[in-house]
Amino acid sequence: MARQKRSAPSKAAKTGGGGGASRLAAASSVDELFVNALIPRPSERPLKIYAFDPSVGRFLGNCMMAKVRYESLDPGPVGTNFAVIDYDGTAKTFYAPVDLNSPDVMIGGGLDPSQSDPRFHQQMVYAVAMETLQRFELALGRRVRWRGVQRTSGGEYAIPRGAAQRLTLFPHAMREANAFYSPEAHGILFGYFQASQINPGRNLPGQTVFTCLSHDIIAHETTHAVLDGIREYFTEPTNIDVPAFHEAFADLAALFSHFSHKEALLDTLQKTGGELFRFHLQPEARVAPGEKVMLQDQIDQPNPLIELALQFGEASGARAGLRNALGTPPDPDDIKHKTEPHERGSILVAAVFDAYFTIYNRRTAKLFRIYRAGGGRDVPTDLPAPLADQLAAVASCIAEEFFTICARAIDYSPPLDITFGDFLRALLTSHLDLHPIDPDGVRDALMQAFRLRGIVAEGAEYFSEESLCWPKVNDSLPRVEGLAFGDPNGLTLDEKNENGDVLRAYAKKNAAALGFDSTVAPIAAASFHPMFHVGQDGSLYVSMVVELVQTVSVSLSDSDEDEADASSSLPLRSGVTLLIAQDPPENGVRPAPRVRFVIPKHRSAERTARMRSYYARTGRLLRGRDSRDHESRFQIDFSLLHAEI
Repeated sequence: MARQKRSAPSKAAKTGGGGGASRLAAASSVDELFVNALIPRPSERPLKIYAFDPSVGRFLGNCMMAKVRYESLDPGPVGTNFAVIDYDGTAKTFYAPVDLNSPDVMIGGGLDPSQSDPRFHQQMVYAVAMETLQRFELALGRRVRWRGVQRTSGGEYAIPRGAAQRLTLFPHAMREANAFYSPEAHGILFGYFQASQINPGRNLPGQTVFTCLSHDIIAHETTHAVLDGIREYFTEPTNIDVPAFHEAFADLAALFSHFSHKEALLDTLQKTGGELFRFHLQPEARVAPGEKVMLQDQIDQPNPLIELALQFGEASGARAGLRNALGTPPDPDDIKHKTEPHERGSILVAAVFDAYFTIYNRRTAKLFRIYRAGGGRDVPTDLPAPLADQLAAVASCIAEEFFTICARAIDYSPPLDITFGDFLRALLTSHLDLHPIDPDGVRDALMQAFRLRGIVAEGAEYFSEESLCWPKVNDSLPRVEGLAFGDPNGLTLDEKNENGDVLRAYAKKNAAALGFDSTVAPIAAASFHPMFHVGQDGSLYVSMVVELVQTVSVSLSDSDEDEADASSSLPLRSGVTLLIAQDPPENGVRPAPRVRFVIPKHRSAERTARMRSYYARTGRLLRGRDSRDHESRFQIDFSLLHAEI
């Protein structure tokens, strides 16, 4: 009877009283457990792209799925880091923007690859640029910020909110065989052009070739923007190595991304017998000695992993990619004679990939011994699938390791006037910090590869690992009191303001010890950002990478006297990169941060003469005298640099 009483409707329930309301509330709470539970936000957005470019077709895993960080996108697409604006500067028209948040588009992982659909072009540039940015952020252990947008004098040019945080991508900016990063446009401009009528390669004669559909070109140009955001003074060509380094570093980022394409990697391993450094793949059909090639399957194909921008190069009539990872044989005299930035940069690219393939051979030697012990051929022409899988895993892992070393090396470089020798020292020091135990001899492989190409480190006393790595400070500098390290997502505005004051005061107080003359000009804290990484022992290491820069104006002539007329002077900068460590608490007290490295590039008579000479040889001293030209003539013009290809 008691149960019947509880189930029977009460008078209050019949009349809409409080008893019924309480039961409805109880039922509602039960519904909320199942109906209103939060749906997890996706962490990745899959988007279809070309792994290389349209000329490779659908073979070699060329149509692949990129997985980029998920974010809500406006049509364009426009997100937190990139804004795609599809304005055709030649046709004077806007193309309809793709909406990657549309359910019809999202359910298919984006639009299918297409050369004729501008909306896929927009998807392609966004996905590859985002993928490249994420690889750098993972390697560096922090968020990457773009170079700031400068307002014109008088505030005449209003910058839209968020413009400085987004890099603008223009998929069809101009009708020419060029693509370039422009700090002035705060973006990347991609061109399109007609393929050669005589030697179009794997293109129709005269067909339209879009640079925005080349994975390599997008990654290359995005890397220019990333590097400019990290080191803004690397766009000042103060010596012959600076523009070559910018090109080489961008090539390295694009080439190392090839090794994340598993299907292409497996196919290349099969067709090179595991020797990834081969320039050509073995043809599908064998050609007997003296026999003529009769079938397409008997024709050697270029190795896509070590070729850069294959469609662009072939469409231009070059019969090959723009550049090659090993296009420069080891010749110590090349560094003395090659001055064109791409040719000179190819020396640096070849040195790094020489070391990469050396480590690949060392780590796969045991796998090949096991294979041969089981009856495999000394020079295999068809690798077993399990062996190819193992080799692919090793090759991809080493590529990520080398990319991380190269990316981290920027934090161990001087803030300006970089040389190839400086980069070698930065590579070795960053690797020593990340991997003190080096069983495969990565650092030795880098040293030998650079030595074979005549690249030497200025200031090193011996050709040894200890001498080539940047020396540690060993507590010879005071600790940096009051420095805030924030977290990997960045610093707050208050923390930035506080750190700026702390670092400027520290630089002024310790100017002599840091190599500055505080009486000639103020010392600016050009940049500072926290860096986080986990060591081989599992410990978390927290550091601050700081650029301190001092700028003076010197005469364009050989006189050392300062010039009042800006058009007759050039900026001469001195600087140091500080790596400041935040040690863990001791007895419940956190010690003040300590300076671990001081990586200098200071003013000297030799540096000044070298810079004047280089500016004179490249014609920069003869350009226009108005203020705008004066500011730009001491910057790399990527439009002109890439037009020389």
